[in-house]
Amino acid sequence: MARTRLAPTRLAPPGWLTEGLRPRDTPIPWAAVARSSVALAAPLAVGTATGRPGYGALVSLGALSGVIGDTADAYRMRVFNIAVPQLIGALGVLAGTQVHGSGWTTVVVLTVVALVSGMISSIGAVASASGLLLLLNTVIGAGLPMPSPWWLPPALLLLGGLVVLALTLLAWPLRGGTPERGIVAGTYRAVAEMLEAAGSPGYDAKRRELTHALNQSYDLLLARRARRHGRSPTLVRLLAQLNAVVPVVEGASAVHLRPPEFGPLAPGYPAAVRELAAAVELGRTGPAPLPDLPEPRGPSTRALAEAIRHAATVVHEAEPDPYASDDRLGRPAALEVRARRAARALLLSRASWRYGLRLALCIGLAQVLVSVIAVPRSYWVTLTVTFVMKPDFGSVFSRAVLRALGTAAGLLIAIPVLAEVPHGWWDVPVMAALATLIPALSVKGYAFQTAAITPVILLLSDLLNHQGFHLVLPRLYDSLIGCGISLLAGYLLWPESWHTRIGDRLADAVQDTASYVSLAFTTAPGRDEPARARYRRRLYRDLSTVRSEFQRALTEPPPVGARAEAWWPLVIAVERIVDTTTATRVRVEHGAPVPTPAEVGAATQELSDLAEALRTGAPLPPADPEAVAPDCALARLLHEVHAARSVAAP
Repeated sequence: MARTRLAPTRLAPPGWLTEGLRPRDTPIPWAAVARSSVALAAPLAVGTATGRPGYGALVSLGALSGVIGDTADAYRMRVFNIAVPQLIGALGVLAGTQVHGSGWTTVVVLTVVALVSGMISSIGAVASASGLLLLLNTVIGAGLPMPSPWWLPPALLLLGGLVVLALTLLAWPLRGGTPERGIVAGTYRAVAEMLEAAGSPGYDAKRRELTHALNQSYDLLLARRARRHGRSPTLVRLLAQLNAVVPVVEGASAVHLRPPEFGPLAPGYPAAVRELAAAVELGRTGPAPLPDLPEPRGPSTRALAEAIRHAATVVHEAEPDPYASDDRLGRPAALEVRARRAARALLLSRASWRYGLRLALCIGLAQVLVSVIAVPRSYWVTLTVTFVMKPDFGSVFSRAVLRALGTAAGLLIAIPVLAEVPHGWWDVPVMAALATLIPALSVKGYAFQTAAITPVILLLSDLLNHQGFHLVLPRLYDSLIGCGISLLAGYLLWPESWHTRIGDRLADAVQDTASYVSLAFTTAPGRDEPARARYRRRLYRDLSTVRSEFQRALTEPPPVGARAEAWWPLVIAVERIVDTTTATRVRVEHGAPVPTPAEVGAATQELSDLAEALRTGAPLPPADPEAVAPDCALARLLHEVHAARSVAAP
């Protein structure tokens, strides 16, 4: 009997790994590339010229952390994002130098600093960067011999951060306010792109890009907003312009879901929004004619035309009323109130303590290991654990794997540098070249960032230790040990890491969607608009966070990744329900039939049942097919709700 020949099995890496290794389609920040090259190479040049290359290396090390932390757009925020972590990091290196070579005292100090670092990382982005730099610099101070007196190492590191800050702020006098105008104008352009995609399969992707742009814009403007009566006229104008684009977004949702017989949207609508984007970016104000828009056809385009004309009036308004342009998300709390909330979250939050304890356990184990076993350049083990265990940077599992791969790639760059480049003036052009890779590759992904940073840190370490090529293999061993500790003590020992709570987060989003549906249709047209706007904006932001959590879970190995992949269609379905609710409400405001309380109750009840089934795992109760008529005012919304329930039913 003839045997059937089987095709050879094709070996392929798992999807969660290839997802992490795929470079992001993000443009290279050329200005940051130039700043990084100058900021890291100039201190080495000064140190070489003065016969103090070790001092130059410490200044460059401080500049490296400043380059990595320079992620904001507005100049005022960049001052904050660079200066605060640098000051906290100076305290870290000061603490580390005091316990250098102190054995078990070093273990205790690093473990306590890790606990504090992990807990403050839960407050916000700047606190997270500060916590990271606090722990990193403590590890460096405890692991490397530092020059005397005690104040010199923190002063040199701070000087490096000041170099980056000075280079960053060089253009502030000429470009003050330009980043803020640019990001608001970018939001208008994102709206125009979404309008161009209305009615097409590409609409969902453009709507997600717009949500991200709105989140960035509001975060930037709210972070800068003054709390006194005499607010900045420029900031007031930008906030009013950003608020004015929200009704255009709502109109775009309605246009996307209008009946096919109306045909594609006339190009005059997105063109008018692009003209407004140009006016925002250039800061043009004063009298201007209203946009010449095509004749509206139906409630959806009437709503869109009205919103665009209102936005045009606001964009060209020379002096907007500072009290009439309150943010649609609501007024931010006073500084002291937010400080109390942050302190309460820091001390009483289970998530804060849980992450702090996880990080402290991993750092403590790493330091105990290198204290008991002679590990070459042992501080690299603890540094690796610190980078891998950052909770807001992605999955611990995937970061451990990607860091090992990125380190191996970075070593391939470092080997010829350490083996062939002599110390002295040759270090300056080599560092200038290597430093350009950090901003260029950081935007592409974590593994790429690791590959770029590794040779830079090795070169700086060699200037402090003078071990040359012998640093290479210990660096790889230490990184692998650190990744292993993170996987064992920071991932496998914590069931929450691999029994993810994405189901609970999705259930909360579905329940919030049910509340939004109820709020959207239980008030008469034109009533309670600020409350609906705030709730809708918060819901879109929450859904964006849920999507990010799911995308992070997709980079995990099974069962987390498989579970996230199975529920991914439901995330998309919930986003469509919110879009449909917004679109239906806009149509009601402009003449479409008003839904009855029975229709609204049926939609909210089905969503609440779905949320409860997701939260408890209980069977989803069947919907009542006779609750509402098939041609009711909420027919499209109920269709999307039924589609979401069908996705969740298996």
